[in-house]
Amino acid sequence: MLNRRDFLKLFGLGALGTLALGSYAFAIEPLFRLKKTRYQLTPPGWTADLRLKVCVLADFHFCKPWMTVGRLRSIIDQAHALEPDIILLLGDFASGMRTVTDYVHSSEWGPELGRLSAPLGVHAVLGNHDWWEDKTAQRNGHGPTFVHEALDKAGIPVYDNRAIRLAKDGKPFWLAGLGDQLAFLPSKARKTGWRGNDDLRGTLAQIGDDAPVILMAHEPDIFPNVPERVSLTLSGHTHGGQVNLFGWTPVVPSRYGSRFAYGHIVEDDRHLVVSGGLGCSIFPVRFGSPPEIVLIELGAPAGV
Repeated sequence: MLNRRDFLKLFGLGALGTLALGSYAFAIEPLFRLKKTRYQLTPPGWTADLRLKVCVLADFHFCKPWMTVGRLRSIIDQAHALEPDIILLLGDFASGMRTVTDYVHSSEWGPELGRLSAPLGVHAVLGNHDWWEDKTAQRNGHGPTFVHEALDKAGIPVYDNRAIRLAKDGKPFWLAGLGDQLAFLPSKARKTGWRGNDDLRGTLAQIGDDAPVILMAHEPDIFPNVPERVSLTLSGHTHGGQVNLFGWTPVVPSRYGSRFAYGHIVEDDRHLVVSGGLGCSIFPVRFGSPPEIVLIELGAPAGV
């Protein structure tokens, strides 16, 4: 049986442990960790000898102290060091968080993102917070949002239900970008519920030949509706749950729970890669789900 002294020792150790874990989740992992995750795959429909290095950056959520311009500079430098052929930005540039010391204005992060470069360019879709944080766009029921404008000034095209044909070493592929699936908040005044800005059918209708397709979609919930015609779907949004306790993610912003929370997912021979993202949303906490830069090497034999 524990005496009072032993109980206080155990209580003190428990309190210190809780404090240490909280400090790690609140300050160390979201602020100082940055992993690079690499996937090598040749999904169905992909041209076997088309070697393409795709760098994925998602969910910046610019704000202080969690995602500053200084931290962005470091992320950009590390992304460039991977020597990608193309860089894809998967949305949520706006913070969407109230636990901040200050916000980083788009006039600051936009020009810095403009430093990103790759042989086949830098391309973006918007995320839900890029719409939610723009009160004018919410009121009008359409864009452009301030994020649209910042990316446009930075020379980065935004894909709202649009597809373009690109080529690497003379071998073509399509890049498609879906409008956000949660763009508009419910409105009592307009008597509307959640409303998306996405048009999957209209986007894929722009594809004019049998070259392989990469689809950018901020939220992965669209994946069950993506046809086999798409070789690879790329998403962010979930942050890997932000908290991952030995494979258990208690909160994932998806109607499918943890099904599309993170990583390389294959269903019915269709491929999805979900990035863990770079910033934090709602709460500035990450545990077991550190910020990451994703590099996908398409057409590369696994393990090479």
